[in-house]
Amino acid sequence: MTDLPIRVIRSSRKTIALQITPEGEILLRAPLRTSEAQLRRFVEDKTPWLEKHLAQVRERQRQARQEGVLSSEELHALADRAMEVIPQRVAHFAPLVGVRYGRITIRNQRTRWGSCSGKGNLNFNCLLMLAPPEVLDYVVVHELCHRLEMNHSDRFWAQVERCCPGWREHRRWLREHGDALLRRMTGA
Repeated sequence: MTDLPIRVIRSSRKTIALQITPEGEILLRAPLRTSEAQLRRFVEDKTPWLEKHLAQVRERQRQARQEGVLSSEELHALADRAMEVIPQRVAHFAPLVGVRYGRITIRNQRTRWGSCSGKGNLNFNCLLMLAPPEVLDYVVVHELCHRLEMNHSDRFWAQVERCCPGWREHRRWLREHGDALLRRMTGA
């Protein structure tokens, strides 16, 4: 295998997969009976992917260290700004989605960008104010579409597509940059 430290996790899964955690740990998930030779070949085949994505994780970590952890005053300011901006975006998109909604809450969430309750109450992470406006709009549309479909079915994604055609690019942005934003709150 490669010289990089890799933690192997065997389970009853059927396929081999590589994962890089936001902290940069490399996990190799494999079926219980996979031989060491099979694992070695798999890692060798995936080495270019591994090196590329490790470099991306390290760059995100470097950027997060540069940007630093937000103070409680900065978080409060972000939450205040979010309470001004997000309800306007929800009010803009709700008629386009064709739904009503309940209360809007802004939180300092550590893992979620938004959520929608069965009663139609919407929660949003104040750190969305650090994301590009189109990413914020995607999260708003995503949560409003849960008023139609409380799942991530094909019908749900069709509604998101109808109201936010560039949603895949915005979701990709959150996947690539979201961990760095979340670390600014926690310092992790």
